[in-house]
Amino acid sequence: MKGRVIKSTGSWYIVQTDGEVFSARLKGKFKQDDLKLTNPIAVGDWVEMEREENQATAVISRILPRENYVIRKSTRKQHFSHIIASNLDQAILVITMKKPRTSLGFIDRFLVSTESFRIPAILVVNKMDQLEGEDEAEWLQDIHEIYEPLGYPVLEISALTEKGLKDKFLPLIQGKSSLISGHSGVGKSTLLNALVPGAKQDTKEISGFSAKGVHTTTFAELFLLPEGGDLIDTPGIKEFGILDVEDNELSHYFPEMRAYLGQCKYNNCTHINEPGCVVLKKLEEGYIHPYRYQSYMNILHEEDSHR
Repeated sequence: MKGRVIKSTGSWYIVQTDGEVFSARLKGKFKQDDLKLTNPIAVGDWVEMEREENQATAVISRILPRENYVIRKSTRKQHFSHIIASNLDQAILVITMKKPRTSLGFIDRFLVSTESFRIPAILVVNKMDQLEGEDEAEWLQDIHEIYEPLGYPVLEISALTEKGLKDKFLPLIQGKSSLISGHSGVGKSTLLNALVPGAKQDTKEISGFSAKGVHTTTFAELFLLPEGGDLIDTPGIKEFGILDVEDNELSHYFPEMRAYLGQCKYNNCTHINEPGCVVLKKLEEGYIHPYRYQSYMNILHEEDSHR
């Protein structure tokens, strides 16, 4: 039998076939292309399995090749990685201005990860019903001005009041497999409950003490959309650790820098202080946003410190 993994709960997986849903476990150990993974199977994986004799369960015998996946450094095991989801058409990052505030650095790390696997990304600004004041209006304007010219759509919604869901958000996800990610507390569960009848995801109040979200999703899970397509919900992410990228390759995952690929004086230019660097010239001329360049430098230094 062939099926798609719709939920992972550690050692057991929920797998959807054409007509049935099975609880399935792994048969033996799987080698993962030299990747050190905390999870051998990810939500979104297509697998082959066999029904266990006289049981309602199945045994997974093979993981079919992945088209793509979003991966991050494991928060628990050093030098290990965790596949968040696989076989995606697009990735959606839910961001908020406050309670919690999503930093531009976090957004950029997420986008570098999706760019590295050529997965289109969308930014969804949630909690628009709570937006107020000049500072917040400027933050929202920055989000539009920085990311839309790079090809990342920016949608404004309120999952709580359902403003923008049916007319803006739904058309972008129908018929597609979409990862939905973001910090804890940005409203992913509220969004899912509005879009998927019967999802019944827990929602919790933001912690008043820290203004940070409370984890309500503990395992990634795939939800089928009534109109076709699916959403893969993920546990709230506090940090997005990028896997090792060579210094002279990181700029390939920044579209505004990739546009000048091969134009610098040196082939292995890292765009820090090299003579004849076209990226630095374009930064001075205003073609590259200083916030984005700062994120680039932060990621470079972070990677260097881990080597």
